[in-house]
Amino acid sequence: MDIKANFSGSMPGNYDRYLGPAWFDAFGKDLAARLPAKPPGDVLEIACGTGLVTAYLRDRLDPSVRLIATDISKSMVDYAREKLKDRRGIEFREADAMKLPFGDGEFGAVVCAFGAMYFPDKALGLREIRRVLKPRGVLAFNVFDRKEENPASQACGAVFEELFPDDSGARFDTPYMLADTALLWRLVEAARFDSIAIETRKVAIQGVRARDLATGQIRGSPRVALVEQRGLSAEMVIERVAARLTAAGGDPFQSTAQCLVVEAKATP
Repeated sequence: MDIKANFSGSMPGNYDRYLGPAWFDAFGKDLAARLPAKPPGDVLEIACGTGLVTAYLRDRLDPSVRLIATDISKSMVDYAREKLKDRRGIEFREADAMKLPFGDGEFGAVVCAFGAMYFPDKALGLREIRRVLKPRGVLAFNVFDRKEENPASQACGAVFEELFPDDSGARFDTPYMLADTALLWRLVEAARFDSIAIETRKVAIQGVRARDLATGQIRGSPRVALVEQRGLSAEMVIERVAARLTAAGGDPFQSTAQCLVVEAKATP
């Protein structure tokens, strides 16, 4: 499996503990709120991760609506299932977005928070989503905006550029691959969606210790493997990222994070 998509081992816990409170929680709440309480059928979540959005979706949806939360990473699915074990009405499954194990037109809505950037084939992933949606089914997903619009990401990226100046494979730019409104529009439209709307969404980051945020950025993502494979100490990199974050936004870190939110409906 591509290491950049393999959120395994201790990554889910670090992701949930450190990055969740920083920005994913706010973005997840925003995304879930965009769905109608009763979409035209069951709801599929792709790239559910640690269940941050899943919980908001379950709160948003009518109790009669079936919610299936999936992720390609078994570690993420296991973590989310355990975390939300007391919540009723959620089915967790491992699933590859490139070949979803569901029938044509099985769902009334598909939600994907910060997952589309990791699709090996973005066009294929969106076509698969369209395949499992009913006509006029709802699609809602978000992706990170450019690094320049995300100071925490920019600070981390700067450290990696200093540490690995000639190693493009260590940069981990995957999260920002879809930070292009025109590209997103073309991909979604080509996958047979219409009523497309793309919105910029910004949230505040505040009250998060710089070192905690740095820990999440390294140990809560595939960056930790990229670092260790190159013979460096993850703790050393975390310290450097924390120092860069403090210089950029203080400690606790005060800044913003920004994403692009896409909403569309399946063309009949």
